[in-house]
Amino acid sequence: MLPVQLSLDPPFFDGAWKGIMQTTNEAQRGPSAPLRTLSPVSHPTSYLGPSLKIIGEISGDEDLRLDCKVEGLVSIGGFRLTVGPSAHVTAEIVAREAVISGEVTGDISAWDRIEIKNNASVVGNLSTGKIMVEEGAYFKGSVQIDSKSRQIGTDLDSLLSGAKKAEVK
Repeated sequence: MLPVQLSLDPPFFDGAWKGIMQTTNEAQRGPSAPLRTLSPVSHPTSYLGPSLKIIGEISGDEDLRLDCKVEGLVSIGGFRLTVGPSAHVTAEIVAREAVISGEVTGDISAWDRIEIKNNASVVGNLSTGKIMVEEGAYFKGSVQIDSKSRQIGTDLDSLLSGAKKAEVK
């Protein structure tokens, strides 16, 4: 299997991946339904389904829901990452907000908040402004709470340099 770099940036997504990566509205209509133009007010969520396995880097500038297997780096900067109950993620995660319902092995950096749902499993270090762990969730690692709630950049270089600065402290 070849490593993959998947970009979720809107200028590069032209609908050619329809059926593989969809917004939640598109997934509800099915793969053969015509695309609907999104109004400026709507907030699309990209979706990677359970039959996918991604090895490499996922980066983008929109909300993302994972229900697949991922190995590598997931970097969506100022947006929300949702790890669904069927997802198995072995990756460093960088996002504004992370909601975990599946299995994650790796460090999670979410400058706003991290939410670990019941039946979720997280093994790794957490860095966030707020955290919530529901009863029944499994967590092994350390937690660093930064009450300053600073936003880190959304480009990969600033995300990685921000993570390295946090390690040095």
